[in-house]
Amino acid sequence: MPGHKFFAGCEVYGKIRPVPARQYRGLHRSENMTTAQRLPISVCMIAGNEAHRIRRTLDSVAGWTSEIIVVTDDKTTDGTGKIAESYGAKVFCEPWKGHAAHRNFASTKATQPWLLAIDADEVVSPELRAEINWLFASNQTVDCAAFSLPRCTFYHGRWIRHGDWYPDRKVRLWRRGQAQWSDTQLHEKLLVEGRVGRLRNDLLHYSMESLAHQTQKTLSSADDFVEECIKRGRSVGAIDLAFRPWWRFVRAYFLKLGFLDGWQGYAIAWMTAFYTFLRYARVREQQQKQAAHE
Repeated sequence: MPGHKFFAGCEVYGKIRPVPARQYRGLHRSENMTTAQRLPISVCMIAGNEAHRIRRTLDSVAGWTSEIIVVTDDKTTDGTGKIAESYGAKVFCEPWKGHAAHRNFASTKATQPWLLAIDADEVVSPELRAEINWLFASNQTVDCAAFSLPRCTFYHGRWIRHGDWYPDRKVRLWRRGQAQWSDTQLHEKLLVEGRVGRLRNDLLHYSMESLAHQTQKTLSSADDFVEECIKRGRSVGAIDLAFRPWWRFVRAYFLKLGFLDGWQGYAIAWMTAFYTFLRYARVREQQQKQAAHE
């Protein structure tokens, strides 16, 4: 697990409000709360065939949040829903309509004042849990409609703390009715009505299970990028192919200090550059095909 921040706290409008170590230790506990003590949070998850890893995710949110919503798709066959039900989750099955639509459907099923979105390859760290507890206990939610948090990825035996993959901030905790997932982005994004505060402790991300898995995700993301560019009528020129991949490597490995993450940081920088080349080359390929048919 990555080294946690000594103080829990949130940054609102650029101001850090730390929690004293004594208070932090009081919140950093593993036993489940009673129903009355649980935070007014609905955990919203979407999942496919995730039986091999969803327990770890559910363990990190069960017992201290008031509700867990899990939405699977109609192609889920490995018992993911049954596992979620064993944790007391409310499970729904919906035909797949895209990440944003699925997330918005999960949000409509939530009954608590606050929502926390988390994926089956993510884990709420004990430090992040303590910080969220402090957030509600000290009434720090009053001025904000949502909170962003840093996400730290575990990659081939190492927690990545530099380069393009960190801090990888995501808005994941929001007040019900004041945010909605956008379906107009290549990667779905939570659009918030109101101010967004900043939490300091990490959401743990176990995304890349192997190089083969990473390559598969890269190819899938490239396909999504091609579809988005075609829909928007975006064109790709030779300069995109020549400049963008090298810039992504230099930025990730040197400017963002990816070299401090060892060979993993080097691999991430090169894979990012390759993905950048691949997605622009695929768009260029589609442009040429369309031009040939005109």
